[in-house]
Amino acid sequence: MKSVMMAVAFLAPMVLLAQEKWKGEQAFTIQGTVTALQKPAKVYLNIRRYGDHTLDSAEVKEGKFTFSGTLAEPTIANMYLRIQEPVVQTDSQERKSCDLLTVFLDKGNMTLTTEDSISHAVVKGSVAHDDYMQLSQLLKDVNGKLDDLEKQYRQAYMAEDEEGMRKLEPQFDELETQQKQILTGYLKNNSKSPIALFVLNKYADYDIDLAEIEPMFNRLAKNIRTTPSGKEFAAGLEKAKKTAIGQPAMDFALPDKDGKNVTLSAYKGKYVLVGFWASWCGPCRAENPNVLKAYSRFRHKGFDVVSISLDEKREKWLAAIQADNLAWTQVSDLKGWKNAVAEKYGIKAIPQNLLIDPNGNIIAKNLRGDALERKLEEVLK
Repeated sequence: MKSVMMAVAFLAPMVLLAQEKWKGEQAFTIQGTVTALQKPAKVYLNIRRYGDHTLDSAEVKEGKFTFSGTLAEPTIANMYLRIQEPVVQTDSQERKSCDLLTVFLDKGNMTLTTEDSISHAVVKGSVAHDDYMQLSQLLKDVNGKLDDLEKQYRQAYMAEDEEGMRKLEPQFDELETQQKQILTGYLKNNSKSPIALFVLNKYADYDIDLAEIEPMFNRLAKNIRTTPSGKEFAAGLEKAKKTAIGQPAMDFALPDKDGKNVTLSAYKGKYVLVGFWASWCGPCRAENPNVLKAYSRFRHKGFDVVSISLDEKREKWLAAIQADNLAWTQVSDLKGWKNAVAEKYGIKAIPQNLLIDPNGNIIAKNLRGDALERKLEEVLK
């Protein structure tokens, strides 16, 4: 049920538009026209590249705006049109409206044309965007159903309806299977597409199946594999190899809530669950009762838990620990997605966990719901 995971791609912090260039970067421009817009407005361009989000903006003047920059590869971005106007003529407060367009940038000159809503804009001059629109059409039906299901899941979570959330999980699984079939078919028929690596990333998701994904990556053209994103994906494969089932878990040291360093090696001789979570992560908080149940049942039989938080605010982290009655060891460097252990283990979405045996080897991953208890019943006979 991966659709309700909290992924780094959507939560990484924005930074100012990066000035650093990768070797081989080429220029791009976007010439935008908003034909029916008569109000003051600004367009924002949010690009995820080099591991961060970059943000640029342009004023809409007489219905026109322009962006320019450089790219090392076709790159996905979000464009926002924000209009500012008084709610009432005499009211000094402003009502802000904003609409969104996802666009695949490519080198060269692109044009964007719309009447007044950027979400309905027509983009020309980018082969990558043409391919992205083709893929979006193929995924339209299943993604729409997933969006509706995610809304239902959030409503169940806000209502603390655990039974309702569990009932939705099989539907997530079915729709995600359909989504993967579409992505597989697209890759098979469009292996040289400028968005092929983007599609593979969506297919691989947060928990990489090496036996399946590594051959798919190696079949991509060399010019795709050697882009910045290609190198990033290759690095992710290497991390996946180090965190695969059967591998020794990498040691770490992080401070607990009292500032005392906690090491994984100190848990040798026990079964230990290393979990990644955060106070702001709804699915993580929904999973905490399952971990608490397993901990209460097996902690006297050689089982322990270490939870690594991707929080940045200490007070919110501590409040969530207390609210969820988490009695086991809690550690964090309070660096959010830049958490040292999360980066070391290649964590790009939460909640995630690894079960480690008394010898320090990984024996299971991402045990959700009652799967953790079933696994512990198996190993702690």
